[in-house]
Amino acid sequence: MAEQALQAEAGRATGSRASRRLRAQDKIPAVVYGHGIDPVSVAVVRRELRAALTTEAGMNALIDLGVDGQQHLTIVRDVQRDPVRNVVTHVDFVVVRRDEIISVEVPIVLTGVAEEVKRETGTVDQVLFELTVSATPGTIPNEFVYDISGMVIGDSVRVGDLPLPSGVTTEVDPEEPVAVAQVSRATIEAEQLEAEAAEEAAEAEGGEGEAAEGEGAGGEESADQAQG
Repeated sequence: MAEQALQAEAGRATGSRASRRLRAQDKIPAVVYGHGIDPVSVAVVRRELRAALTTEAGMNALIDLGVDGQQHLTIVRDVQRDPVRNVVTHVDFVVVRRDEIISVEVPIVLTGVAEEVKRETGTVDQVLFELTVSATPGTIPNEFVYDISGMVIGDSVRVGDLPLPSGVTTEVDPEEPVAVAQVSRATIEAEQLEAEAAEEAAEAEGGEGEAAEGEGAGGEESADQAQG
């Protein structure tokens, strides 16, 4: 995995007011910590951070972070966002070593079209979008890709079906579902409505039959009375 170079400005003032001033300059407050170094408050340029995190590695990119004349191999551990504008407001960089095993979230991507499921008006619903794995920084996969083309109604993709590269492990239950192929909710509701309509029609026909029998019996009684 290629490293992304990023320069951080050390010695930033802390506090909400100072952070707002930084953001107004299109900079993001951040902190660097890990492996025995005291947490250092820094700031990074927003567009440079965006460039570092928009590679194929995404949020798991290895970042060669320059801080006050020193270089640190880091990975982003936490990103805070504004709940309304969804812009990044703070970042945590954690220092890592190339030979240590770290825990990260890797995206799961489904590819292909399940034609058989589609023909039966079903859907493939993804229920797990990221998998927590353990790996050394250089062996973290960018994503897990699974082809759903061969799925049929009733099939499921489980964690154990995902291809884990050598040296990458997960403690997630291998039976944990990732995606399920099932009849769509709209189809189920349509079938339920059809069944209810058929049941109501059958009940209506039964009621009409009973009424006709009642009328027939009444006519016979009237004829008997007339004869008597």
